[in-house]
Amino acid sequence: MMKKCSFLNIRFINLILTVFYGSYALADATPELRCGWFENSSPGNASLTDKDGEWTIAVQGGYEAKGDWPTFKKLDWVSSGAGSYGYGCVCLKVTTNSESQEIVEIFKAIPKKLTDCRRDKALKTP
Repeated sequence: MMKKCSFLNIRFINLILTVFYGSYALADATPELRCGWFENSSPGNASLTDKDGEWTIAVQGGYEAKGDWPTFKKLDWVSSGAGSYGYGCVCLKVTTNSESQEIVEIFKAIPKKLTDCRRDKALKTP
């Protein structure tokens, strides 16, 4: 006869998955569309700031979401300093970990015009 999984067993399994797989085990399961400012401020550092706050995409030498970062046209990217660092407006289809404010996986990146984010009163320009 098969035993039913208790809440405690499920929490234990989630803890084990978290230890071995990091925040992916705690990811919100359903992909969602998040739109806002994509910032790549320095090597290996990236984030998305939307109406709900700042979401970590990558931290140099540490965390990095799965999937490809967006590619922007020159007119839709604001450079900040040397190299290709800066920010642009984007919509990302992602899974997130809402507890840690991390983007877990990027499924699709849709670059937008800078004016799309500038017009959104919920967003502050970086």
